[in-house]
Amino acid sequence: MKPQKNRLLFEGSSLNTIGTSPVKYAICATLLLSLSGCLTMSGEYTVTAQDASGAPLTKLGTFTAEGHNIYPIRNAFCLNAPEATVIIRDARTGEELHSESPYHCR
Repeated sequence: MKPQKNRLLFEGSSLNTIGTSPVKYAICATLLLSLSGCLTMSGEYTVTAQDASGAPLTKLGTFTAEGHNIYPIRNAFCLNAPEATVIIRDARTGEELHSESPYHCR
C-alpha cells in the first residue's frame, strides 16, 4: 500500500504553515463564532398576544425580552394560547419587529 501525500487544506494559504495544530482550529472556530454574532438579535422587545379578533389576551400579560430571548417567550405564549397571534415590538420605539411579528401560533 502506497503512503498518501499530505493534502493541504488551505492550499496557497499562510494557514498551512501552522499545519493541523489546534491553533488552526481555534482560528476557524473564532471566525465562525464572530460571523454568527452578526445574525443574533439585539435590543429590548415587548411581547404580547392577541386572539383571532385582535383583542389582547390579558391572561398572558406583556413580557419584555432581551434580544434572542423573544423566541422562548413567543413559544410559551403559543403553548398557553394555541390560537393566539404574538406581537413583538421594539420596547424603545414601539415599532413592530417585522421579521418576527406578527407570529401566528399553530
